[in-house]
Amino acid sequence: MDLIIRIYAFMIGTLIGSFLNVVVYRLPREESISFPPSHCPACSTRLKAYELIPIISYVGLRGKCGTCRSRISIRYPIVEGITGLLFLWTVYSFGLSLESLLYMAVIGLLIPIFLIDYEHYIIPDGLNLALFIVAAAALLFQIVAGDLHWTELLYRMAGLLIGGGFFLFIAMITDGAMGGGDIKIMAALGFLFGVKNTLLLMFLSFVIGGILSLILLALKIKKRKDPIPFGPFICIGAFITIFWGNQIIAWYLYN
Repeated sequence: MDLIIRIYAFMIGTLIGSFLNVVVYRLPREESISFPPSHCPACSTRLKAYELIPIISYVGLRGKCGTCRSRISIRYPIVEGITGLLFLWTVYSFGLSLESLLYMAVIGLLIPIFLIDYEHYIIPDGLNLALFIVAAAALLFQIVAGDLHWTELLYRMAGLLIGGGFFLFIAMITDGAMGGGDIKIMAALGFLFGVKNTLLLMFLSFVIGGILSLILLALKIKKRKDPIPFGPFICIGAFITIFWGNQIIAWYLYN
């Protein structure tokens, strides 16, 4: 039964990943994510049902549009596959639970944030707001259900102030080295994680940011004066915090 659930989680993840590709392409261009239906960006031909099967359609079409034969970006199946794997790992880690649904929703928002910020150097307010709403709804549901004490709200608010406040402080003293989107996503994730995991997330994002920035510079993908978006580093740190945050904190405190 567990295996079947994980297979379903992977399949649902790939379908969500297909939709996230639409979000990543259209949202920065201020286009509707629901209309027009999925189509080839080169020839505008509406895609048929068999061309919309995650991963399989890309392989079957050999990475090209079925009508005009224009090249389709490899990013599409990669996003579908990664989303599927993250959903599978979520169910593996947290079982079939409300916690899994929460983190799937969070992952479904972090992936487009990662890609949009990497490509366009912006984090849309709508995605940050959705992230905060998901965190708030999950917390309130748990409090109403009696699973958490109302003081947990104060703990989460402290996480919001620490995460968003620290990044706001950096933006102020560095004349905007941190963008408004970075501040907002850290505030939303701070509200999701609470104090301890927010501190871990901040640490991870700076360490990951430093290491990957050096790699990008060494590989000459980026030059010294090129801007490097910080949102992707926050997202990677958030993924690590979701799956291994408590274990990392426990290891640090008791070793």
